[in-house]
Amino acid sequence: MDNVEMEEFVNAVRERSDIYEVVSRYVPLTLKSGRFWACCPFHEEKTPSFTVTPDKGIFYCFGCHEGGNVFKFISLMEHITYFEAVKLQAERLGIKLPSRKKTSEEIKFENEKEALQKITSFARNFYHNCLMNSKDGEQGRKYLAARGITESVIKEFCLGFAPDSWDALTKKVKSQGFSEKQLVAAGLAVEKKGGNGVYDRLRGRVIIPISDIAGNAVAFGGRILVNAEDQPKYLNTPETEIFVKGKMLFGLDKSSRAIINANTAIVVEGYMDAISLYSVGFKNVVASLGTAFTEEHAKILSRYARRIIFCYDSDDAGQRATVRALPIMKNTGAEVYILIVPDGKDPDEFIRNHGKAAFKKLLDNVTPFLDFQFQYKLKHIDFSTLQGKMQVLHEILPLCNEIKDTLIQREYLKKFSSVLLLDENVILEEWRKISGRPPNEKKVAPKNFPKTKVSLISQAGVSIIKTLWHEPELLNYVNALVPMENFINIHREIINYIGKCYEEGRTPDTLNSARELSPEANLEISRIFGNTDPNEAQMLAFHDSIKIMQRVELEKRYQNIEREIQELSKVGDIENLNLKILNLIEIQKEITEL
Repeated sequence: MDNVEMEEFVNAVRERSDIYEVVSRYVPLTLKSGRFWACCPFHEEKTPSFTVTPDKGIFYCFGCHEGGNVFKFISLMEHITYFEAVKLQAERLGIKLPSRKKTSEEIKFENEKEALQKITSFARNFYHNCLMNSKDGEQGRKYLAARGITESVIKEFCLGFAPDSWDALTKKVKSQGFSEKQLVAAGLAVEKKGGNGVYDRLRGRVIIPISDIAGNAVAFGGRILVNAEDQPKYLNTPETEIFVKGKMLFGLDKSSRAIINANTAIVVEGYMDAISLYSVGFKNVVASLGTAFTEEHAKILSRYARRIIFCYDSDDAGQRATVRALPIMKNTGAEVYILIVPDGKDPDEFIRNHGKAAFKKLLDNVTPFLDFQFQYKLKHIDFSTLQGKMQVLHEILPLCNEIKDTLIQREYLKKFSSVLLLDENVILEEWRKISGRPPNEKKVAPKNFPKTKVSLISQAGVSIIKTLWHEPELLNYVNALVPMENFINIHREIINYIGKCYEEGRTPDTLNSARELSPEANLEISRIFGNTDPNEAQMLAFHDSIKIMQRVELEKRYQNIEREIQELSKVGDIENLNLKILNLIEIQKEITEL
């Protein structure tokens, strides 16, 4: 399958996709003023600000500013990649994905992964059957009952038990036609020293299957019950072709819908913490499998929820892990909070000792990101000296830059002043050094482009793009009258895309723009066409916008000549000074005519 075939496939799916029909499967749409409206499915709101424009094939939300074409909508709703959304819509429409002949290496690799998947699936069923139906599994059942794990939760997570035997699983898996080599590749068996056979990796343990987002078993964790003295308390199967710790969150296959509905994810360290919370009703929980929280984890979570609550163990190791994880998650733009479990307990132990209501109380009083960071610095830096106080400030003040509400900024600075026993003016001065400006001081637009003019340029750019999108042959007319650098960056990117389409003899569309433009530019396209008035006198607005952009260019030249006149006056160059004054008069005349 070549690129042409793939492009034809995607175009075929797009042409047969009615965005109104697709969106209305998820949210009810109401026709008003020539456009369809709904409450946005991507953020909470009571007044509809989400629009669908079927003739353009786009959606746009004026509240959260999410927008795009039909495939972007499906990808956001289903939490899948853009191309996975294309494939899903193709399946719904009965359009077959074009195929190509695979290489022998690709076929071999796919067969190996399929075998691993079959082995892990078989092992999950084997372990679960041992727990539920075997005599050996009785100790596992007692252990889980003592931890408050009910039979329904055991079945939902398909928990199991590994017999205290060197080859119980190995024998069963080999009887299904799989080799010892495949067992080792799946992480379920270990080669004996000398290479003479294999033995089961997990023995005498309660087994927790680790599943991918589709619910397929890909790995296992085990909690030791037998011969616990010389064994690690918890043991995971290693990374394999189907299991990478840094890309997997335990329980997401079960909790994804609850996370979306609550727009909140609770992140814990271990799978038993996640199972305990889930079992008492906190179903929007995932675990990072006891490994370091990664950027991939953050990306995955940000697809499902805006609000993230970290609830790692409250011992030193857990708090250090929290501190490392916070900026990674914060970089996605999420609202990050920390739930601190009292008395050095982990969430599982706290739930068992104090119950659901006590944990709910903790959940209702989570600590904001900046408060936690400040408290952590105070615990780990000696701030009894001036040097220590300044160290705390230098580490905490940069985080205040992320707060957009200036009143909240001020309150934090007062808190820092009170706790560190420093004059507020000292803290403001340090703020100036770090951020370049004190809190509540507004950023000033460049002198040559006041805020009103920047807004006017943006509005003019929108109007010009609306016309060029449908009549790209006018691009030469625009280029002849308006220098491209006068457009804001995002509009320049869109206009360059329109020009590229025109040169290649194709029509600009939201399908190709989704592939060729930045996410920011695609959102701007959705905003522009989602906000189009069907009765607008577009060509009149287009010509008026050209005049606005021409005036911007003339005013720039006018200001440059003014600066040149000042320099010529200083050196007494009367001849050139008079010429520049004449130029100034001509430009003023052109501005007046516009």
